[in-house]
Amino acid sequence: MLAYPSSIDLSSRTLRFLTGQPAVRRQEIGTRWQRLSAARQALLALAHLRCGDTYAQLAAGFGIGIATVFRYIREAVEVLSAPAPSLAEAMRTIRAKAFLILDGTLLPIDRIATDTPYYSGKHKRHRENVQVPTDDPFGRLLRASPALPGSTHDLTAARRHGITEALADAGLKCWADKAYQDAGGPVRVPFRGRRLKRWNRRHNTTHTKNRCVGEQAMATLKGRRLLRKLRCSTNRITDVVTAVLVLHHASA
Repeated sequence: MLAYPSSIDLSSRTLRFLTGQPAVRRQEIGTRWQRLSAARQALLALAHLRCGDTYAQLAAGFGIGIATVFRYIREAVEVLSAPAPSLAEAMRTIRAKAFLILDGTLLPIDRIATDTPYYSGKHKRHRENVQVPTDDPFGRLLRASPALPGSTHDLTAARRHGITEALADAGLKCWADKAYQDAGGPVRVPFRGRRLKRWNRRHNTTHTKNRCVGEQAMATLKGRRLLRKLRCSTNRITDVVTAVLVLHHASA
């Protein structure tokens, strides 16, 4: 396989941030020798998480084996996803906001036809449902919920993760799309139907304007090439998405 120089549209500050994570882990486990330094391991992980480079491409570019690439990326994802805030911690941050935007996304995955729970009837493809309940009014992604099979409805996923209950306890205003109909509490959704009254249409227009910032934030998450089709195990998707969000915060 041929290798060529490439670039990653991230600052050196992000590389320094990620370099410190594997270095600390190596000291904790007492590693004496590695094929790559902590800085090179961080660069390898960034090429995968940001650009979506495959294990074979990274192995050829860094001159190491595919198994070593898998281990390096797994270590980087684990150390990045470990400090991610829980729902309770995120809610303490959200209380300082004016309102909240609740949304969910279905990430494409590489599954076979027999994996029925992961099949999304909406998109006619196998996907994973990820809820992003902490989009603030400025479009900053604060947290992503654990991934669920793509056949899970958005409202069901929000209830299963305790998001709707946490919002009701906090008493925050929340804007969501039609998928969260009947969520109750502080979750506000647009009116449904084709023949709506004028004031209903005005309400939907205002509602859409409030939610557009959240859609822009979700586009930031979906813009990662790695998340356009996840080929890892479904048990690791939650950690991968969380690691991508942590890198997004570090580079912001």
